[in-house]
Amino acid sequence: MTEVPIVLVVDDEVRSQEALRRVLAEEFEVLTASSAAEAEGLLEVEMVHVILCDQKMPGCTGVEFLKSVRNRWPDPVRMIISGYTDSEDIIAGLNEAGIYRYITKPWDPDELIRAIREAVQAFRLQRENQSASLEIRVAAETLQRQLNAKRDLLRSRFDFDRIVHAADSPMVEAIRTAGRIAPYDISVLITGESGTGKELLARALHYSSSRADKPFVVENCAALPDQLLESELFGAKKGAFTGAYEDRIGLFEQADGGTIFLDEIGETSPAFQVKLLRALQEGEIRPLGARLTRKVNVRVISATNRDLEADVLAGRFRRDLYYRLAVFRLHLPPLRERPMDVPLLAEVLLADVGRTFGKTVMGFSAEAMKSLKDYDWPGNVRELQNEVQRLVALTDLPTIGAALLSPAIRASGDEGRAAGGGVRVAGATLKEKVESLEEEIIREALARHGWNISRVADELGLSRVGLRAKLQRYGLERMSAADGG
Repeated sequence: MTEVPIVLVVDDEVRSQEALRRVLAEEFEVLTASSAAEAEGLLEVEMVHVILCDQKMPGCTGVEFLKSVRNRWPDPVRMIISGYTDSEDIIAGLNEAGIYRYITKPWDPDELIRAIREAVQAFRLQRENQSASLEIRVAAETLQRQLNAKRDLLRSRFDFDRIVHAADSPMVEAIRTAGRIAPYDISVLITGESGTGKELLARALHYSSSRADKPFVVENCAALPDQLLESELFGAKKGAFTGAYEDRIGLFEQADGGTIFLDEIGETSPAFQVKLLRALQEGEIRPLGARLTRKVNVRVISATNRDLEADVLAGRFRRDLYYRLAVFRLHLPPLRERPMDVPLLAEVLLADVGRTFGKTVMGFSAEAMKSLKDYDWPGNVRELQNEVQRLVALTDLPTIGAALLSPAIRASGDEGRAAGGGVRVAGATLKEKVESLEEEIIREALARHGWNISRVADELGLSRVGLRAKLQRYGLERMSAADGG
């Protein structure tokens, strides 16, 4: 049901009030006031749509009254009636008082009603705009609060202090240095073996920088051939290549204002390195199949497990691209060089995995922890995480004992090592020694190839089926699946 508009008539002459009431009453609810004070009293208690005020009143003019009304009650549409068509006071005060319409006497009833209708419509549009503006402002403030909360959560989650390490760990210097360079908008190259936490450090760099409110995007450069990698990073127009069924926005454009993390940058081809160098030098990208370039503003953090300086000398990696990427270089030591970190990492991973699996596991036995600490961890933190997942899945006890550890890790707690293989096998049968050595060889190959089953099978001269069987025998199939192998 549509509300009946309320018109407040302010006129000190009763006959004028009655004349206006007769004309307006059929369509509008009419309130009358003989003075400014009486009108203000009505405005205190009534929601008025339109104020129709005579210019000539005792004590103040209509324009002066409507000026004061505008400050206290800005919503009603203000109109003035006067018999003085050339009044300079009225003309000068129209804008200042926010007067919607100036009506001269004698007024025409039809024109007056038409003017009031338009004023009511203006009132309703004004209200709708106010309501829409309020909704937009509330939605924007809600969204901003959500973004701020998400940003704060990510900042706390990927804070440098959350990178687990002991007080005497070699990681201390790398983390301290990373914290000092994080605010500066320079490219960083992170080196280290697979599984040492290079992406985690890259995220900490991003969320400790001025770009923390903008996107952080990741691309593994070893996972795609050149054309697909170029499409992923720079974008592509529909029809640019077979399978390009629609326009694609590249990761550089998605990361505009933020940070892009290029993992395994050392695996890119010389041809792609040229295109990447051009994008970094010019600060712009050209999507595949596009004629025009697009400006982007991104911070580039790259990572590799290769010796890029040696690759530069060997001609496998462009020197100019290397210096463009390695404005600052950070190196993460492998886990075997920081055994003091293993107990802390194992406990943190145990808590995380326990929550994920819905199991309560309190910790490790002293013997199990010693074996974990003594093991070389060729797969670094990723391998430790996989081992913890395996242990939590297998255990039915609140404390994980050494008997549940993988054979190679369990053997690391024994005295002595086999001469050629580096596996500790004192007291084991020949079959156990051979299996332990075989498991360690497979683990090392998995770590080198990022748990890629096809590559590992090729290196070891096994079929994928044969390798899968061995992974199952040694309890590694869950780990390879978790890493996308």
